[in-house]
Order: sequence, then C-alpha cells, then structure tokens
Amino acid sequence: MEQIKEYLINKIFTVPYIDRLIFEHSVPDSFLKCISRYVKNEKITYGQAISKIYQYMDDEYRNEYFYKNTILNELLIKKHDLYTTAALSELPIANSKADFVMINGKGIVYEIKTDLDSLVRLDNQIADYYKLFSYVYVVVGKKQLNKVKEHLEHSTVGIYELTKNQKLICRKKALYERTKLSYEAMFQVLRKHEFEYILLKHHGKLPEVNAFEYYRECFKWVKKINIITLQKEILSCLKQRTLLKIEDIDEDSIPYELRFYAYFSKKYRNDIARINNFLEKEVEV
Repeated sequence: MEQIKEYLINKIFTVPYIDRLIFEHSVPDSFLKCISRYVKNEKITYGQAISKIYQYMDDEYRNEYFYKNTILNELLIKKHDLYTTAALSELPIANSKADFVMINGKGIVYEIKTDLDSLVRLDNQIADYYKLFSYVYVVVGKKQLNKVKEHLEHSTVGIYELTKNQKLICRKKALYERTKLSYEAMFQVLRKHEFEYILLKHHGKLPEVNAFEYYRECFKWVKKINIITLQKEILSCLKQRTLLKIEDIDEDSIPYELRFYAYFSKKYRNDIARINNFLEKEVEV
C-alpha cells in the first residue's frame, strides 16, 4: 500500500505529468485513481482535487515536489522578484543534480533532504555544488534537522527547516565559499552558445580548429579567465535560461500548489487559459 501511495503521488506531481494531464484530451487512469484514494467529495473540480491531494501531502507525505514548491513560494515569490531572480531545478553539476537553484546577485543551491530521504550522498553532493556555486543550503524537515545540524556544524553549508506550517526557517546561515570552484565542472554546465559568448567577450574570438578539437580548445581558453570572473559569467548565463518576462506568469492567479509547475512548464506560459479551464472542470470518474 505504501509503495502504491508513493508511486501515484510522485508520478503525478511532476511538470511533464501535469503538462500531459492538462493538454491531452483524456485524463490518465493514474490521476483518477489518486483522486479516488485521497479525495472524498463526490462533486469536485480538477483544481480542487489537486488541492486536496496536495493537502494530504502536507499532512502525511511531503515529497520532493512539496519541498520545491514551498521553496519557490516562500523564498522566490515572497522574498525576491520573479522578474529579477531566476530559478532552476535539477541542474547537473559534476556527478550531482542540484534540486533547486536561485540566481540574483549571487547563486544559491538548495539541496532537499525530505524525511523520506537518506543522507548517504549528501557530502558528495555538497562537494559538487561548491565546484560552481559559493552558497549552499540543505533544506530538511523536523525529523532530519538535528542530524543535519550536527553533521554540518563546522561547515560553510547553511540549513533551512521546512516547518509543520509550511514555513522555511533558516537554522544556519550559509557562508561564502570560493576555494573549491572547478573550471571543469563550470565549463560542463554551459551550453555551446553560452561558452562561445563568454569566450568572445574575454578573448574577442573563437578557436579556429577542427570540430574534433573545438570543445577541448574552448575549455583551454576558458581556463585562462579568472575563475571568480568566470563564475559571474556563468551565473549570468544560467539566469537567462529561466528568467521570466512580465507577461509570462501571474502568480496571483495560480493555485499555491501548482506554482512550481507553472514556473517550469513552457506549455503553461503558452496557454494559461486552457489550464484554468481544466482546473475549473468537474471531475469525471
């Protein structure tokens, strides 16, 4: 039973699944099963059903989506500006993927460790994040808090606690760390047009070599740039990947539980009216 619950909720609360849910003509059986399991109302809209399931997650099953959605709501929307601060999710860095990244004047990684997670990989993940970013936070629930505080007591890593009432409380402030930056990890995160832009800006030209040698030669040129300067350039490139325009999104019209989805779904920005129509439609079982 626990495995079924885990499977259904984790499957549904992802950006690709919600995209399919809204933009395909038929509602998947897995979503209807989830509604029948966690929603008792006989007459309810799809938007209300999603809210009910999210409420169950809040009470009983705070998974990674729940944490990411809370970080976006509490740290990005409430404390920053959606149109000057950019967020990224699942950003590959070395051998890890950063759960949530915010970039404004500085870049901050938020590594999520829910009460359902193991801490086995935490040290390796933190080490990878410091190869690109200078500020790292671990976001935990009450169950993991003391263990993580003890483990990170003498580190530069900060800690946020996700409380019972959905607030994010800073329990340890992250300190600036720049001694572990890695040219290789920084270069790997860049797309071709991004590192070419940086090279043109700092060298005024691009390597004139064959295609086989081009990537390697570009990396050699990147390593000639001061590493702190390079970090600033990369943060600027990453920020442009997801920075919103004023017309992209209206957070006041989006249900709280779907704001992470709305921010990261390209389809949402292209068809807001269709999504609102779906959320207002009555569930057909």
